[in-house]
Amino acid sequence: MTFQTNAPVPTPGSILGGHLTQMKAKWGWFVALGIVLIVAGFIAMGNLVLGTVFSVFYVGFTMAVAGVAQIFHAFQVKGWGAFLFWVLSGLVYMAAGVIAINNPVMAAGVLTLVLGVSLVIAGAFRLIAAIQARPHEGWGWLAFSSVITLVLGIEIMLQWPVNSVWVLGLFLGIDLLFTGMAVLMLGLRLKK
Repeated sequence: MTFQTNAPVPTPGSILGGHLTQMKAKWGWFVALGIVLIVAGFIAMGNLVLGTVFSVFYVGFTMAVAGVAQIFHAFQVKGWGAFLFWVLSGLVYMAAGVIAINNPVMAAGVLTLVLGVSLVIAGAFRLIAAIQARPHEGWGWLAFSSVITLVLGIEIMLQWPVNSVWVLGLFLGIDLLFTGMAVLMLGLRLKK
């Protein structure tokens, strides 16, 4: 069975075009947000320990809220037979969030190790993909990025747990700086 409609299918350009006028009118807000993010990035880069603690509190709070949401969800779908799974999952999330908030140094250590392991795994998978794409143009860039990811992950793991007090703050600062620059450039571009 097929459904026919006379409504035109929007193209990506027409969707953005409708919002572009509104975005241009608010270019100053983009610039202001970009500046705030850049300043926050410099603050995080200037005090990596503070940036790490902030990151851990954010993750802990998010996990605690997610745990409460899962427990609430469990009571909404009791009849599905997975009630106990949802409750236990929610309790684990809540416990992890509370532990992260109450002991940010330990949580930073765990998160830093998980980050290092994740980077090594992602770099290895990306390197395999690059090797498989070898005859195609651009495979070298994929291989290069995978080696950088691998080296970064190995470096984080080799210096663990000493680096746990600053690695997350460094990543937060870098992310805030690049996001701030992107939003600032978007706002300045919208002004033109």
